[in-house]
Amino acid sequence: MNSSTIPAPAASAPIRVRIAPSPTGDPHVGTAYIGLINFIYARQNGGQFVLRIEDTDRARFVATSEQMIFDALRWLGLSWDEGPDVGGPYGPYRQSERTEIYRTHADLLLANGTAYRCFCTAEELEAARKQQMAAKLPPRYPASCRNLSEAQVAANLSDNKPFVIRMAVPTEGSTTFRDELRGDITFEHSNVDDQVLMKSDGFPTYHLANVVDDHLMHITDVIRAEEWISSTPKHVLLYQAFGWAAPRFWHMPLLRNIDKSKISKRKNPVSLVYYRQAGFLPEAVINFLGLMGGGMPSPTPVEIVNGAKEAEIFSLAEMIQRFEVPNIRLGGPVFDLTKLRWLNSEYLRALSPEAFFTALRDTILSDQYLRDISTLIQTRIETLGQFGELTGFFFRDDVMPTQEVFLPKKRTLEETLAFATEQLTLLEATDWTTEALEPALKQLGEAHTWSVKENFMLLRAILSGSTMSPPLLESLVVFGKARSLDRMRRFLETQKKLANARK
Repeated sequence: MNSSTIPAPAASAPIRVRIAPSPTGDPHVGTAYIGLINFIYARQNGGQFVLRIEDTDRARFVATSEQMIFDALRWLGLSWDEGPDVGGPYGPYRQSERTEIYRTHADLLLANGTAYRCFCTAEELEAARKQQMAAKLPPRYPASCRNLSEAQVAANLSDNKPFVIRMAVPTEGSTTFRDELRGDITFEHSNVDDQVLMKSDGFPTYHLANVVDDHLMHITDVIRAEEWISSTPKHVLLYQAFGWAAPRFWHMPLLRNIDKSKISKRKNPVSLVYYRQAGFLPEAVINFLGLMGGGMPSPTPVEIVNGAKEAEIFSLAEMIQRFEVPNIRLGGPVFDLTKLRWLNSEYLRALSPEAFFTALRDTILSDQYLRDISTLIQTRIETLGQFGELTGFFFRDDVMPTQEVFLPKKRTLEETLAFATEQLTLLEATDWTTEALEPALKQLGEAHTWSVKENFMLLRAILSGSTMSPPLLESLVVFGKARSLDRMRRFLETQKKLANARK
């Protein structure tokens, strides 16, 4: 195993691809982007598209997230052939239901010597990391337990010492794998860590579960984001340790912000829930994500004559028909919200009046949304004509309060924006219920010596643009987490730009 390459599946094997999102929050646009490429590849080749839920990170698990993933992908038109909710021949399709499978396979690696038990404590690992950093060495596991004798291992087990299972990466040589978009890529083993495969809680890490599941589910092509390139040699070594053929690997370029940084919620809404609630049409979003991959052919002369922009508008069916792998661009595609808005406007204008009305009623004018808002204002309204005055912020896309509205009398602009940033961080991690929001916000205020009035008034101003609104916490719940957080981020970004302009 000093220098290794691994055979790909037979060319005649039926194409099987998968996406494997983690239910740790709102479904991400990156999941839809990679899901779209997998879906197109499967449909073009008469293959199967599999949805697997990777829910072994119990610390970040969000109970409602799985259904949100299902709903968001189906909203975009990406249906799967096998998955947790539709079944299939290689289930279960939730990793939390496959833990015994992973333990069995981890035992196989222990038995053949390609993995070992590590009894190091968190304190020991942290001390080793600090020593390495002080010596200006890259932090990595120092292999302290790699050469424990059988007697030492038995004694530790007898003492019930907690342990993880690590992969025994060869100390010399290299691993080479083929990326279908980039060609051969080689990693020296000296740069590959002895990765944890099974955690002390009995759950697998991504690396072991990913490889075992892809093999047992007969996945022929792993199409994922390029951030996983550095993990691929670990996966290749695992395939080799089990004696399995590896799938073909395709690493798609990452979505980027305008400044070319990796797409993040700080600079763009990344929640698919946001785009649905904000009134983007699924056809526009999926069209936009199709442009991101760069797999569509260049406009023909006829299309250019008719307008180059028109050549960028195509349906999912057209993508399946015309998408070509050689057209994928490796440079990071820019997630340009201005372009998405333009695309959405083209789709909206193309709707019939009846379809446009239906789209409004299905989103921002739905019965449920109007009912929830009406409940908030019924005791505050004198005439039905005041409905728009009291609720306008629920329907506006952009609300930006002035300093006179959001700045408390005894606070500076700097400390107010700093506290608003703390509010945003807190709200990102808080369950979106009044029962959870109220104590969390009050505790934050106490920690920073902000009164409840100052605290809630600032948040009210950011959400509604005014010092008066229906009940704040209930309004946040009705407006929704994705849109509320986006409104806060836009507020902070705008205020920072204004502050910089004043310098």
